[in-house]
Amino acid sequence: MTMKNLEEIAERIESRLEEKDQVREIAIKSARAVNRLSGSIVHLIHKGEDVKSMMHEAIDETHRLRSLLEDYPEIWESGLVEGALQELAEAAILLALVRDEDLPDPDDMGITGNAYLLGMADAIGELRRFALEMLREGDVERATAYLDMMEDMFLVIMRFDFPDALIPIRRKQDIARSLVEKTRGDITVAVYSSRLQSKLDELSRKL
Repeated sequence: MTMKNLEEIAERIESRLEEKDQVREIAIKSARAVNRLSGSIVHLIHKGEDVKSMMHEAIDETHRLRSLLEDYPEIWESGLVEGALQELAEAAILLALVRDEDLPDPDDMGITGNAYLLGMADAIGELRRFALEMLREGDVERATAYLDMMEDMFLVIMRFDFPDALIPIRRKQDIARSLVEKTRGDITVAVYSSRLQSKLDELSRKL
């Protein structure tokens, strides 16, 4: 029995793994950049600042990452990359909603369908922040508009009843349900409080 090709096989496997490790290191840096940009975009959206250039930068980086990992689907579908894509989806969806624009297409953004849905679920929480801010300003109508968006997206993500092995969305569905219910309750309280205050003011004027 001979094993003349043993070393050749081992070297070939080692070379492929070394190459894959190098690609993985580059992917880690790229995913972190997308993650960082996406977080900054969400923060600046709440401050009412222009994030157009940052969004373009994040999407461009995502396309570069996707090209890099074209031959490495196992890295592209890993939690490392998926988390960054999810953050980008959340930021892009939120930006479109506050601008009253059509939602971004995941294919155009270069992200997976899973990341898009998970990011949409997270965007529901950001919309709640907007709704609460409107309530603090006494603008029940705009708060209700944000609630309507939350409910629309909640109904969409609830359509996806698949095992966690395919898409880990169940926990986010539960969180989204809770956020929608809390926001609906907050708005109901605000409406009743406003009506009560109006009646008290009217009564005060009559006295």
